[in-house]
Amino acid sequence: MTSSSTQLTAASPAFDRRALEALYVKLERKIYNVVYRWLWNPDDAADVTQEAFVKLWSMRARVRPDTVEALAYRIAVNTAANRRRARRLWNVVTLDSLTSPAHDHEATDLERRVRAAVDALPERLRRVVVLAEFSGMTAKEIGAGLDLQEGTVASRRHHALAQLKTALGPLMGTDTEHGDE
Repeated sequence: MTSSSTQLTAASPAFDRRALEALYVKLERKIYNVVYRWLWNPDDAADVTQEAFVKLWSMRARVRPDTVEALAYRIAVNTAANRRRARRLWNVVTLDSLTSPAHDHEATDLERRVRAAVDALPERLRRVVVLAEFSGMTAKEIGAGLDLQEGTVASRRHHALAQLKTALGPLMGTDTEHGDE
């Protein structure tokens, strides 16, 4: 973690309201960006971001200053994954899957293909690549947040990016047959 994250809660013996507010100001946009790429819905992403901070507050007595940022991301990603699973179930039950959300018609073909490629990743790879590419977290921080070894984070990120490159290569004009790495 950065020294600023340590200073964030070092001023008080417990994770208090002021520390939460400072953390929110620091991480809200970053967490929103990660969650949005998980759910692809701006309203759901905003809700999940808020819910993550509420959950973090509810467990404030157990929060460690050195891992609070990773914990915030972990809560957000877990909450987004739960929301996504619930949405899939709800779509099946209500047949909403036959219609696309209003914001989908505005998405470009490239955006739809990127979404589909990210969505096609196994969840264990998707969690890592979304955090790595959209949160600005290091492999060590992602590992702390997802309870993984740093090497496992690097390996999963590599595999996720390789799958995305294969899926999006023709779209991006990349030669995937000859392994451009």
